[in-house]
Amino acid sequence: MFDVVVIGGGPAGLSAALMLGRCRRRVLLCDLGEPRNRRSRALHGFLTRDGIAPRELNDLGRRELAAYGVEFRCVGVTDARPIGNSYRVMLATGGEEDARYLLIATGVVDDLPGVSGFDACYGRTVFHCPYCDGWEWRDRRLAAFGAGAEAVALALGLKTWSADVVVLTNGAPLDRRLRTRLSRNQIDLRIERTERLDHDDGELHAIVFEDGTTLERDALFFETGQHPQSQLAVRLGCELTGRGTVKTGSLSDTNVRRLFVAGDASRDAQFAVVAASEGVKAAVAINKALQAEELAR
Repeated sequence: MFDVVVIGGGPAGLSAALMLGRCRRRVLLCDLGEPRNRRSRALHGFLTRDGIAPRELNDLGRRELAAYGVEFRCVGVTDARPIGNSYRVMLATGGEEDARYLLIATGVVDDLPGVSGFDACYGRTVFHCPYCDGWEWRDRRLAAFGAGAEAVALALGLKTWSADVVVLTNGAPLDRRLRTRLSRNQIDLRIERTERLDHDDGELHAIVFEDGTTLERDALFFETGQHPQSQLAVRLGCELTGRGTVKTGSLSDTNVRRLFVAGDASRDAQFAVVAASEGVKAAVAINKALQAEELAR
């Protein structure tokens, strides 16, 4: 039996597995290699690793695990069920493994709108996080795509990086109060439905609306919702936040016994460096729980 099965091999899962390995725990890390940021050219805001390709960061992390006896498998986890004081984990290969604790770090998936060209530009000139990619597009022509207060908040935030920001609501109405807020901050508004993004191999040139008009833009940031990449935590009974992420405590603990969730699938601050920190905190909490079970009182 493993002490911990970690599901998801991004910064959260890798950091957790590393720390658990250093605690001499028997750890299995399962990952399919399909993180949320896999299309991004570079990862930003991670001290000493700013600008590194996401895949390179993950590869470096996996190589560090071997020295601590952490077992890595490139395999998906299809299900898990509690059995007494442990979990039985079902793998996509048909195998099963048992673990005393389960840590889910599979992240989230962005809900991309069904607009032609959006998917092709995603990760190159279309982004979800200004903190991650705003610097690279400073003083350029930016668009904030979304609806309601979320789109307005995104546009106002983008003003930190550029004075030229336009809100695109894709046909959704915007109330007078929000329109006034945009106007006071010199942000233009386009409520027409978006037909497509004109681009050249993912390099955005213009937004094309259903009425045939166009708007030249260099990059687009969007707020259209997200959902957990894996529904496993939900199936096991984890509560969700209003944003659709798993509700966790300060140590990535959940309302389900022996189940922790770390990274983008849990907290609101969805940065690689924060996910790595959450993974470490979850690992320490799990190790302390294991110690409490193992040590005489």
